[in-house]
Amino acid sequence: MARYLTTTLPYVNADPHIGFALEIIQADALARMWRLNGEDVFFTTGTDEHGQKIYEAAEKKGQGVKEYVDHYANEVYKLRDVLGLTTDAFIRTTDEKHIRAAQEMWKRCEAKGDIYKKSYTGLYCVGCEAYKTEREIEERRCALHPSLELRELTEENYFFRLSAYQEKLLSYLAQSGSIVPEWRREEAINFVSGGLEDFSISRQKEKLTWGVPVPGDDSQVMYVWFDALTSYISTLGWPESGNFEKYWVEGTTVQMAGKDQVRFQSLMWQAMLMSADIKNTDHVFYHGFINSGGQRMSKSLGNVISPYELVEKYGTDATRYLFLRHVHPVEDSDVTWERLDEWYTANLVNGLGNLVARVMKLAEEHLTPVALSKEDVTIEPAFTKMIEGFAFNEAMDLIFEHVGKGDEYMTEREPYKKIKTDEKDIALADIEKLVRHLAKIAAHLTPIMPDTAEKILNAVRENKKPENLFPRLT
Repeated sequence: MARYLTTTLPYVNADPHIGFALEIIQADALARMWRLNGEDVFFTTGTDEHGQKIYEAAEKKGQGVKEYVDHYANEVYKLRDVLGLTTDAFIRTTDEKHIRAAQEMWKRCEAKGDIYKKSYTGLYCVGCEAYKTEREIEERRCALHPSLELRELTEENYFFRLSAYQEKLLSYLAQSGSIVPEWRREEAINFVSGGLEDFSISRQKEKLTWGVPVPGDDSQVMYVWFDALTSYISTLGWPESGNFEKYWVEGTTVQMAGKDQVRFQSLMWQAMLMSADIKNTDHVFYHGFINSGGQRMSKSLGNVISPYELVEKYGTDATRYLFLRHVHPVEDSDVTWERLDEWYTANLVNGLGNLVARVMKLAEEHLTPVALSKEDVTIEPAFTKMIEGFAFNEAMDLIFEHVGKGDEYMTEREPYKKIKTDEKDIALADIEKLVRHLAKIAAHLTPIMPDTAEKILNAVRENKKPENLFPRLT
């Protein structure tokens, strides 16, 4: 089966943050799991590079806006190697092929009668790059960006008739799995049932020069979200054939996003697809936020943790472990350096790493290489189901249950003692059983911690204790 998987596109007005690292690591684990099961996967990400925030950030830094976005786009692109990702494509919204696709999306929605022009006065949040409705404002501040003042703007802009799609969106959202988790789907249904307002999809060029030109109107540029959302199909070569037919039309489509994206990904984007007569996304998964010390991460508070810092301290696979096991897939999670150190040391250094070292030292000294069977490296269906159901933490817990069972077996059977007695044959059988157990653990680690999985399997094949998998923190 053809499967399409995309993350959101991080906005290139700062270095990549830990929330996006969570999202793309979750996506990568899912993509790897699908591929292990023989699925044909197209896994994509990229960067969102237009809009007011980026224009102002470049000005503030004294840089040309193209130079500015090139720098930060490269910082996001580098995550592929740093986090061990298996993405198949990287789309930038400044790519010419994407700009052509965004303009084609506009033309199709306009031809349907869903785009019109009017004068409008409203409160605009630069943080969201969007006008805010009364339901989204708390004490004249955006609920998502309370530190930013809302700007009252009066402009003549183009609008998209979102209000015309209320019933169609409710029908789409009624499909089980259209949004995961389920309670986010119910939230979306309640929001749509309360009534939808048309939304602005352009800005006056004299106020914002950095954007995709509106077809047929040189005085306007596209609102950044209308432009950026189209990236999910422009990356597949749409409107030309490319991979679009295979992966979007005929395949199963999954989008990953943060919990603050429901309005954009599951309402606005889906209505745009309906307007353009394009198949809707099959599933959108929404993850929670990562906080630190009880507060949302922000530069002003000085509690931001960079994915690059995590990898530098713990390594790529350990960073993937920390995100997938100790950050809840859908609820908000609190992460501090102290907790990260504790999780790393207790579960990787003293847990998995110690078990592998002890077992393989005994194997190297007393066994010949163990010939693994297919059963030894078969992944449990329950594990696959957890990954495909976005329960990454539960899948990790299952692996570490097996790590714990290995420790318990070693403690109860004491092969390191029996090997020196007349129970040597029993000890050899126990050591072999533990080696096969390590292979089983490694098989399950393959989509989660691929390098670690390969090191363990190589150690088993070569019958040698590997180099220390997880160095102690200094």
